[in-house]
Amino acid sequence: MDWKVYASFDGDSTLVTTNPLGTLTFDGAGALTSSPNLTVNVTSPLANGAKFGGNGDGAVDVTFNATQYSLASSVTTLSQDGQPAGELASVSVTKEGRLQARYTNGDVKDIATVAIATFRNPNALISMGDNMWAASLESGQAAAGIPGSGTRGFISGGAVESSNVDLTAELVNMIIQQRAYQANAQSIRTQDQILQTVINLR
Repeated sequence: MDWKVYASFDGDSTLVTTNPLGTLTFDGAGALTSSPNLTVNVTSPLANGAKFGGNGDGAVDVTFNATQYSLASSVTTLSQDGQPAGELASVSVTKEGRLQARYTNGDVKDIATVAIATFRNPNALISMGDNMWAASLESGQAAAGIPGSGTRGFISGGAVESSNVDLTAELVNMIIQQRAYQANAQSIRTQDQILQTVINLR
C-alpha cells in the first residue's frame, strides 16, 4: 500500500517548495518497505520576516523518519457523492407525458416521453376499427409534440377512459323502441289482413 506524504509549515503548505514530499510504501503485513527518510524544504522569509538557513539561501532541509505502529483501523469520516444501489420500484406518467422510473433508493429518472399527434383536419381521419385511425390526404400528416404544447391536451397517468353514456337509460330506451316496433309491425299485419278480406269479398 502506498501513501503520499504532504507537509506544511506553521499551517501554510505554500511555504513548502515540494508537495508531496514523497511516497511511503507498506507491505501486506504493514511493514514499511520504502525509505523512511523524507526531506522538507521550507522557503523564507516568512510573513513575520523570520528567515531560515545559515548559508544565506533562505531555506532549510529537515529530515525525519516515518514509523508505522499497529492499531485497529476505524472510520473517522464518511462522505457520499452518489446514490446507493437501488432497484426499479414503479413507473408513472406525468401529465406532460414524461415516463418516470422510481427506484428503491429514492432516485427518480425520466426514461421516455409519450408524444401526442395532432392533425390539420381530424374529422378526415380514416377509421381502421378497434379505435384505430389512419391519416388521409384531407386530414394531413401527423404533427407529434409534447403533451400540453400548442393545442395538445395533457395525459392522465393511471386513468381508465370510460363511456359517458348511461347504459341503464339506453337499455330502457332500446326496450321502448323494440316494443314500439313490435306494435307497428302488428298494426301493419292487421291492416294487411283487412285488405285481403276486402279483396276476397269482391
